[in-house]
Amino acid sequence: MTTAAPEQTQHVRRRELAAFLRSRRERITPEQVGLPRGTRRRTPGLRREEVAQLSAVGITWYTWIEQARAAHVSAQVLDAVARALLMDPAERAHLFALAGTADPRTGADRPAASGTALKVVERLAPYPASLQNARYDLLAVNRPFAQLFGDPAGLPPADRNCLWLLTTSERWKRDFLDRDEMLRDLIAKYRAGMAEHVAEPAWKEQLGRLLRASDEFRELWQRHEVAPMSPHVKRYMHPRVGLVRLEHRNMWLAPQTPAHRVVAYLPADEESEERLERLAELPDEQPAG
Repeated sequence: MTTAAPEQTQHVRRRELAAFLRSRRERITPEQVGLPRGTRRRTPGLRREEVAQLSAVGITWYTWIEQARAAHVSAQVLDAVARALLMDPAERAHLFALAGTADPRTGADRPAASGTALKVVERLAPYPASLQNARYDLLAVNRPFAQLFGDPAGLPPADRNCLWLLTTSERWKRDFLDRDEMLRDLIAKYRAGMAEHVAEPAWKEQLGRLLRASDEFRELWQRHEVAPMSPHVKRYMHPRVGLVRLEHRNMWLAPQTPAHRVVAYLPADEESEERLERLAELPDEQPAG
């Protein structure tokens, strides 16, 4: 099986980007962006010079982009063009993906969790489950997860993250019996995942926060270890029901980035299943931190 050379891949990307921009430009009417239509307009939608004017981009440079002649388009130009063409979040994400450029807009890579994804997480009860993104942020959890590991809803949004909790939470440090091995493995997976997002502000901000917060994290990060996603058994000592052995499974909800995944924690033996059933009968737990 042969793979495309980097130059060929970039050429395909530039052509797709050009075609996408033309299609978006042609569907926007002058009236939508506050421009007069005039009496001699033949171009469907906006003209190239009008997009350039609206986005404060040189007409020659914008023309090159639509002709697939621009080798690299900056995030600032993409942002301006996306706004000028009234792109919705899905179109904007597609634009930046085609350009191979990180979106600088705050929160741009944190789309809201869909109702379907939340239903999947809830329906996995009595098994603990969470909805996570590629950075291990806990976007949603079901009641069994909150009962077993603590409820992340009671924490500041920036702290609702598996890496952060495994690094800084006294509860997670104490009750995950294989915590040291888990942290090393999770950091290795995080490093592998970050290779595709190394220039993205949200990833850089999160990494910087972890490096500042923990000497242990910093030492493990400097090892440059990488690891693939793989299921394994975690041992958790709950203070009220005792030892629970869980095997976690990932289910990605979208093939593209940024994607969400449901992480389900399935009992590894009958004793663990019985203890999860007992836990379901107890009052709700305290925050995870």
